[in-house]
Formats: sequence, C-alpha cells, structure tokens
Amino acid sequence: MRKLTLVMMLLIFAACGQKQQNQETKSETSESSTAQNPLIYPEETHFKSLRQVTFGGDNAEAYWSFDDQQLLFQSNNADWGVGCDQMFLMNVDQEFSSTQPPMISTGKGRTTCGYFLPDNTHFVYASTHLDNEACPEVPLRKNGNYVWPVYDSFDIFVADLQGNITGQLTNEPGYDAEATVSPKGDKIVFTSTRSGDLELYTMDIDGSNVKQITDELGYDGGAFFSPDGSQIIFRASRPKTPEAIEKYKSLLAEGLVEPTEMELFICNADGSDLRQLTRLGNANWSPFFHPSGEKILFSSNFEAERGFPFNLYMIDTDGKNLTRITHSETFDAFPVFSNDGKYLVFSSNRNNGGTRDTNLFIAEWQD
Repeated sequence: MRKLTLVMMLLIFAACGQKQQNQETKSETSESSTAQNPLIYPEETHFKSLRQVTFGGDNAEAYWSFDDQQLLFQSNNADWGVGCDQMFLMNVDQEFSSTQPPMISTGKGRTTCGYFLPDNTHFVYASTHLDNEACPEVPLRKNGNYVWPVYDSFDIFVADLQGNITGQLTNEPGYDAEATVSPKGDKIVFTSTRSGDLELYTMDIDGSNVKQITDELGYDGGAFFSPDGSQIIFRASRPKTPEAIEKYKSLLAEGLVEPTEMELFICNADGSDLRQLTRLGNANWSPFFHPSGEKILFSSNFEAERGFPFNLYMIDTDGKNLTRITHSETFDAFPVFSNDGKYLVFSSNRNNGGTRDTNLFIAEWQD
C-alpha cells in the first residue's frame, strides 16, 4: 500500500586545494562505478555495486530475512499469474529475468507489506482474502488527485514460507496493515483505523499486548524500528486547515488517502518523544534507518515541480545533513538495508525500457 506508480547539492566549504582533491576523487569514483556498472548513475557514490533482480511488473517492499539470506517482496507481475499484489520469496543471489520466484501468499485477494519473523521461516503480511478472494478495485484518482486505497478488509496474518497461514494477528473492524518487525524480534508496529483514524500501534509478535502509540489526526504509516528497536520512523500527513481536515476525513470515510503531502516523524518505540524530522514539502515517505541508527534513508519528490522524480535521500535523526543518494529521473523508493548493513534493496524505474515497470535492485552500500 505504500506504492506511488532537480538536483539539490550540499555545499561543503573547505580549503580550495582539498576541495579540488575531493572533487577529483569523487569524479574518479563515479566514472569507475559507471564504467563498471551502467545501472549506477555517476553521482551515486554510495553504491559500490548494483544489480537488477526483477524484470517486469510492479515489484516493491522487499524485506530481508533476519539472517540476510532471503528476501520477500510483493509483485503484481502478470507473467507470474497474479492480478494484483501477492507475496514472493527469493534467495539473495537470485534474479528473475527468465524464471519465476515462488509465491508464498494465498494468491487470493490483495496482499501488502510482508516482513520476516525472527525464526526466518515465517513472515507477517496483510491480506484482503477473508473478505473477497478476488482482487479489490484500485482507485488511483479522486477529483483529479492521486489517492491510495485503504481497504478495511486488510488484516495481518502469519504464514510459513510454503504459503500456509499459521495465524491471524488482527481481527478488528477496519484497516490493519503495514506491519514491520523490530530487529530485536519482540515487537511489531502496524497501522490501523480501529480508532477511526490511521494511527500506529505496536503488539508483541504473537499479536498480544496491543498499544496505540500515535494519536493525532492524519495518516501515520510506513513505520520501521531502529536497529536497536528503541525508536520508530514513519511517514505522516498532518492536515491543519479546516479545508484540509474536511478533505482528509471525507476521503478516509471512502477508504482513501491522498499521499501527496507527507513528512517524516520519529518517536520512541512507546510513542514518546514524538517529533517531526522533515519539513521539505511534497511527499516524503518510505523511510528506513541507516545501520548506524543515526541516519534515515527515505524517498522524496520535494525537489520536483510536477510530482516526479522520486529519489532517495539521507538525513540525520536530528534533521541535519540532508544528502541526495540517487539521481534518477523517474522513481526510486522503498530503501531497506540488510541486517548486517552491507546491502541496500530498493525499487526503481531505472532500466525498464521506457515502460512503467518498477523493479527491485540490490546495491552493495558504501558510506
């Protein structure tokens, strides 16, 4: 549910000789990366290597197993026999230019936001299949504006890697989805409308001990824990004017949100010390903690005049040192670091032959 289907440079003041040397080193690194790998744009110096994993359809929200040996992701690739997003599994060294990964959801309804559990043999994900086995309609525009559907038929399930559902974690009326698991392996954070608004909740990994951790009007979603499990980063809309509030409430009553104005917020895992991290404008979303726990990688179109492109940016957890990471002319989003911090998986429109396909890429990361 997190899917959305120019250049800002930070000036570093230094001695002229050192600045020239840094520029020359950066240029040499960029030229070397580009010569070795045409998937890497010259300015993308954090990518030591980059490889494409999928080659068609919309592929997104890829998440690592706790041992970094596998990834699960959602795809609507028609060539794989699905009509809307389902969950698929891959080993980290695989790619699917001519083969198909195993589907590990039921193939019924629409699914989203799969995430491994600590045992590496089970995962959580949201699905609409209990309400209807058919794919639900996907409205993309309301009154000319881009919208996301918030299906009240989404509930969160546990399944094994053979696709067998072994448990159901939510059964409240309304939307329950966007579940992710703490690296500590003890908690799940998710988004729910059970209060009448889109708020964040945490629960133990068995579904018990549910606690609401946000309570302000607006869409709170796409949340992830810090590497030590002590903090949560998420995206949020915060309508303030009477007109914006009425519009938000009206859309939500129809099961829709308009994700064109979102900023990043950060809080402790219990919801305390909530603060706004970005004030960039436009849509800032799909945040994920850097392995250090001191920076956030996220996707944004704040530099775009007409909604695109989306690129990846990095910012300190105190809101300083905003840095652009990717230099796409279309769409880069859903960055997720491996647990060992060595690799980054993300979704991109690069190298799609001019189609609208969004594919998965795995980069070897260098700070």
